[in-house]
Amino acid sequence: MDAPQVDSVDDAPEVAAALTRTRKRLARLALVAFVFVFVAARVLVYLIMSRRIPDLYLYVGQTHVHHLNYGIFLLSGVGAALLFGPRLERFHQFCAIAYGFGLALTFDEFGMWLHLGGSYWQTPSLDAVVIVAALLALVALAPPLRKFGMKELATAALLLLASGVFVVTAIDLIQRSQLPSRLQQLEQRAPQ
Repeated sequence: MDAPQVDSVDDAPEVAAALTRTRKRLARLALVAFVFVFVAARVLVYLIMSRRIPDLYLYVGQTHVHHLNYGIFLLSGVGAALLFGPRLERFHQFCAIAYGFGLALTFDEFGMWLHLGGSYWQTPSLDAVVIVAALLALVALAPPLRKFGMKELATAALLLLASGVFVVTAIDLIQRSQLPSRLQQLEQRAPQ
């Protein structure tokens, strides 16, 4: 995506608007890829652990390579591509999708960043995914900061409060249910 040229002071608002539209379009691509890959990863892991599909995990010797590693390599590649690659719109669209993939694969196992060797079904992973998705949605859908007024600030505050209540409630419901013990039992019987 070649940067629009500003030929005169009068062109500056049009250029800013074009850059904002491009940023939002790329953020929407990353958000859709992020949500799709997160859901796909969770479903695949569940199906593998419940032995409904064959073990598709990659092993190096006896070591299971977790998919957060694929995400780290993908994010590293996207960073390098954006630094050294062409400045074309289609290339940036590809990078936005790859970025969403990498974020999903990495943050899906965020709990393992904190507790190496811990359960795949750790609550911090879900919390991190909700926060990353919310931030991507904010970039994709919110108006530019210079257009923020009291209405937008009030909406953002309410969304932040609602998100906090959701996370706290979800954690409480999960901890009170039988779900954590069932998922741990499933993980113990899963292919290692």
